[in-house]
Amino acid sequence: MEQALQDICLPGGKCFGCGSANEDGLHIKSFWSDDGQFVIAQYQPDAKYSSGFKNALYGGTIASLIDCHSNWTAMAFGYRADGRAPGTLPLIASVTGSLTVKYLKPTPMDGVLHLKAWVEGEVGRKTRVLCELGTGDVLTAVGDAIFVRIDPGLFE
Repeated sequence: MEQALQDICLPGGKCFGCGSANEDGLHIKSFWSDDGQFVIAQYQPDAKYSSGFKNALYGGTIASLIDCHSNWTAMAFGYRADGRAPGTLPLIASVTGSLTVKYLKPTPMDGVLHLKAWVEGEVGRKTRVLCELGTGDVLTAVGDAIFVRIDPGLFE
């Protein structure tokens, strides 16, 4: 079975959205798409992340999903641009420089969410990532973010 980028690169990660070691987190798992053009993920919402409206996911959770998945996309494309496998040293790490989320319609909670992200432009110290989130063929939110490479020694 293929390992998620998070488990390859940072198995002790404590980030709320993507940290494998955060027992209260969302535990996003990101993978290269079969064609290698995108980084993809699936997420099954938990009822505790309801917006309070019938069958609609809380917008902050949507932003967290897009943010973390997009960050792993920037890092995965960074490894590729460096010509090396994810997880090889030195670790590539980045943080969110900016994030814009557009909520297109309510995101239902009763099905699996799909995320698809890719780098727009050049991979570098600052990398722009676009991300789509939705269910089935219905796009419910999109993200546009800039990620900034940092010293990986800043992680715990």
